[in-house]
Amino acid sequence: MDYAYVAYTRDRRLVKGKLSATSEEVAVDILGYGGYQVLSLKQFIPFFDKRKLASRFSQLKPTEIVMFSRQLALLLEAGIDIVTSLGLLQNQTTSQTLKRVIGEVVADIRGGSALSVALSKHPRVFSQLYHRAISAGEQGGNLEVVLRQMADHIEKGVTTEKKVKGALTYPIIVGVVAIVVVGILVSYVLPSFTSLYAAFDVELPLPTRIVMGISDWFSQYGLYLGLGIAAIFGSIFAYVKTPAGKYQWDSLLLRLPVFGRINLLNQLSRCCRTMALLFKVGVPVPEIMVVAIYGTTNKVVAEALTEIQGELLKGEGLSQPMSRRKLFLPLMVQMVGVGEETGNLDATLTTVAQSYEAEAEDKTSAAVALIQPAMTIIIGAVVGFIALSLISAMYSIYGEVSF
Repeated sequence: MDYAYVAYTRDRRLVKGKLSATSEEVAVDILGYGGYQVLSLKQFIPFFDKRKLASRFSQLKPTEIVMFSRQLALLLEAGIDIVTSLGLLQNQTTSQTLKRVIGEVVADIRGGSALSVALSKHPRVFSQLYHRAISAGEQGGNLEVVLRQMADHIEKGVTTEKKVKGALTYPIIVGVVAIVVVGILVSYVLPSFTSLYAAFDVELPLPTRIVMGISDWFSQYGLYLGLGIAAIFGSIFAYVKTPAGKYQWDSLLLRLPVFGRINLLNQLSRCCRTMALLFKVGVPVPEIMVVAIYGTTNKVVAEALTEIQGELLKGEGLSQPMSRRKLFLPLMVQMVGVGEETGNLDATLTTVAQSYEAEAEDKTSAAVALIQPAMTIIIGAVVGFIALSLISAMYSIYGEVSF
């Protein structure tokens, strides 16, 4: 932090300035060592600080949290205290966001806060799952183990997300290129041919008339169509931001053909991994449910987990409430029941997560494999119809002129 100070020197001169320190006490000590008698010391908050502004709004990559967790676990295993370990990581990181956050965490720890409490003050960087697990590690004395488990958990999520994005990249690129090509044909190529055909007093074939009619319609009403589409999507986006809209949207995502099953599998696998990790590090089941509820991105799943949490507190366990809701698939219900009976809930939930992740990956690959040829056929049909209309018109004009 930066502090503005007013102080006297040893020769009784009044001086003003700024310095950086982790706390007010440290700032006073630094000035005292320099021979200054402090009269006033206040935290300096600049009107505009580009470095801090960039660090606050820049997105921290999950891989940076993974590396931070592994390195911190390694330093703690080597016998280095938590403050020194965090200081070393702060000095070597290249991320301004992470550097700032670590500095604030160190200041909180020196002020008497636990590591988990200090991390909980930065929810944009450290999720609730993360600092809850760290809290359990602090209480159980196995903080290094928990840090490594959290790194593995985050890394697994990153790997799954990369696979999904990689599978969808090609269809998205093909779709965008197709839209651009058709847009150029309709907006620039067809109008030039339309003016050419108009110069000949001949009856054009039906495909040509259809394409020319579409081109004329787009040239006259294309702007209104674009504005209408933008207004519709804007309204949908605004509605989805509301609680009711978000719930309806998430419900729709779970009911979609093919992709609904994939979304459900991804949600359940994430939930299982979260619960397995927290159960393994010793977090009580009611607290695990709280983290699982906040960890899901689907409001429908979150509502179901909230209802299960209420029934859990009444003494019904987990498997029985889950069995009464179709949202939770049979494998998950059965394995949770086995885990409750054997006391090995973390292992059974991990098995369920692995099974669902594998199924989701297979279904995603199969869906993408079907999308690619379907898009190719649709694009080929559109472009082929346009080409056919142009060529058939040329032959009609040639026949009329020759006659």
